Amino acid sequence: MRNVEEKGPSPKNFGHFIKTDDEIHLIEKASRIVAETLSLLEKYIKPGIETIELDKIAEDYILSKNALPAFKGYRADNREYNFTLCISIDEEVVHGIPSNRKLKEGEIVSIDCGVQKDGFYGDSAVTYPVGKIHSEKKRLLEVTQKALDLAIEVAIEGNKVYDISRTIQSYVEKNGFSVNRELVGHGIGKNLHEEPPVPNFVPPLLARKKFPNLKLYKNMTLAIEPMVNMGDYKVKTLEDGWTVVTADGSPSAHFEHTVVVDNGKAIVLTYR
Repeated sequence: MRNVEEKGPSPKNFGHFIKTDDEIHLIEKASRIVAETLSLLEKYIKPGIETIELDKIAEDYILSKNALPAFKGYRADNREYNFTLCISIDEEVVHGIPSNRKLKEGEIVSIDCGVQKDGFYGDSAVTYPVGKIHSEKKRLLEVTQKALDLAIEVAIEGNKVYDISRTIQSYVEKNGFSVNRELVGHGIGKNLHEEPPVPNFVPPLLARKKFPNLKLYKNMTLAIEPMVNMGDYKVKTLEDGWTVVTADGSPSAHFEHTVVVDNGKAIVLTYR
């Protein structure tokens, strides 16, 4: 990858980042099912429901659309994920595992959903309140959602990845919260996770080779996903090898959309 001081690579140097209209249509089909699944689940987010029930509802719906849950069977570090959704409650940032745990009044629950349809992927996440929540949790959800909205506004042709990163970080920190440094957004298409990485923060100089500041071109497809902590940005992974939690035990929120870079305004494929 080129240094950030240089101009971004031309489209011919990373053609696989840029999708054809036919490919975008297929990504949109998968993304539409993701959005429909999350809209369906919202009706069930109530105190007393077990998170494994939510997972079952999602899987049944996705399969009914002749699609596949993108997360089920996903492998990382020789571990296999065996569920349709990632369901993360309060201090759980991402990758929470569905179980017999029941949602409780006052919690917030992040639901991350991915779908594979006809060989292409869609990905989105929403954090929901469970019943009535504390005002500061409500503000956390509002700030995280707004950070995503603002990031999508700058995901346009001619801008760069760090324009997305800077927009998220500055808005979140201005509001007194912090952004996760260890998990980032990503490209998406024929694979669930593709290049380029899309961090929610502007990387320090020594990390910029890992997170290159690529120029955005029309028809790039990105999964932009602010992960915002009420307290410190530091996180840790639990012994299950999947669940990421805030190191200080503070609540965290997660919102995500699959978008297409375009001229003037990005196209949100997972809009609900």
